[in-house]
Amino acid sequence: MAAELSNVLPRVLIVSRRTVRKNKFVDFVGEYHLDLIVSYGAVPVIVPRVTGVHLLLDSFEPVHGVLLCEGEDLDPSLYDGEESDLSPEELEEIRRIHASDTSIDKEKDTIEMRLAKLCLERNIPYLGICRGSQVLNVACGGTLYLDIGKELTHKVSENQRVQHIDYDNYDDHRHVVKVVKNTPLSDWFRDSLEDGKNEIWVNSYHHQGVKKLAQRFVPMAFAPDGLIEGFYDPDAYNPDEGKFIMGLQFHPERMRKNDSDAFDYPGCPSAYREFVKAVVAYQKKLVGSSNVPKSLKLDQQMEMKRRILVKSFSIARNLYKDGGGHMPPSKQAELEVGAEFLESNTALTQEQQSRLKQMGATVRNASSYFNKLQLNEEKGALARKLMGRMTVEQLYDFISFYHMMEQICSEVLEKKLHGMVNDHHASSLI
Repeated sequence: MAAELSNVLPRVLIVSRRTVRKNKFVDFVGEYHLDLIVSYGAVPVIVPRVTGVHLLLDSFEPVHGVLLCEGEDLDPSLYDGEESDLSPEELEEIRRIHASDTSIDKEKDTIEMRLAKLCLERNIPYLGICRGSQVLNVACGGTLYLDIGKELTHKVSENQRVQHIDYDNYDDHRHVVKVVKNTPLSDWFRDSLEDGKNEIWVNSYHHQGVKKLAQRFVPMAFAPDGLIEGFYDPDAYNPDEGKFIMGLQFHPERMRKNDSDAFDYPGCPSAYREFVKAVVAYQKKLVGSSNVPKSLKLDQQMEMKRRILVKSFSIARNLYKDGGGHMPPSKQAELEVGAEFLESNTALTQEQQSRLKQMGATVRNASSYFNKLQLNEEKGALARKLMGRMTVEQLYDFISFYHMMEQICSEVLEKKLHGMVNDHHASSLI
């Protein structure tokens, strides 16, 4: 029975945190997270924080949801943290005060950044709690305060200052946040918000936080000092349809009454409930979309045609400037580099060109299309020069984007080819 349930229930990946016990490393995940995921009908799958796991993430498929929670500070090199105005003395003081959080864990960073980007590429439901919200923001181009106390607190008036962490009172520590109207958070806590105030008291445990919020996100709550305590992507939020991309800086799972499992507010577990709802819906979509194509076996000739078409669609997407609609100049420049790179490094062979022509190609003007694909040394040198100036994260984003487009084209094309095979089979029976 347990084996059957494991095949039926959706899987939520959660990355462990490392600590030392009896002079040995131990990986763990907070029990509250696991309890809530199980109680709402999903299976938590713990991804251990061990060296090399970031290379084995394919082995954890299928992934129906990702929950990232506590951990140490993110490596500042992943955002603009290394350009901070803090003095060496201030940085040393931060390391001393927050010794348990300032030791960078690059392996955990790599695992979680890859999972976050995977969710963004495939629209897999993602819930980030505390550090998990920071990972999400950075993965989308946002930045963090290296230390709220040094970079934010002194800039606000005394009555706006907030204590975001209390090492001596972790469970009972609370501070107020103002909830933004017409957001999921305001819906979940509607019955607990006082008229005119829209405030709740939350549990938090962090000395870093969102500095610049990534463009795709909308804030859901603010602390009195202006720090964003929650955000989401409104274009990727519809739990009933399997859409959920959200980050909460505070800990709703820990907001419980003294010596009790009762929550401070009825809305506290709602983030987990709606997240799992989205996870279940996402799994159903995957199962529904994969039932028919998986039974199809393409012959060698058709499989070769499919691969050529997939490559050509992927290339064409980046060659046509007018296909993407209006985009900000920064995005246009990035796509231009990608187009030049593809033009200079992705020339089709004569055999592939011949096959494309026989199949009608993939664009109306095949000869013009092939001209664009010819190897161009001058443009190749320019593309390499421009890409050499890009950061590792920007290059990784390019690779992820091309991979996503290829995957989408492959899925659509396979369905079309399946339809062609079925039509041919049906006509042969008439």
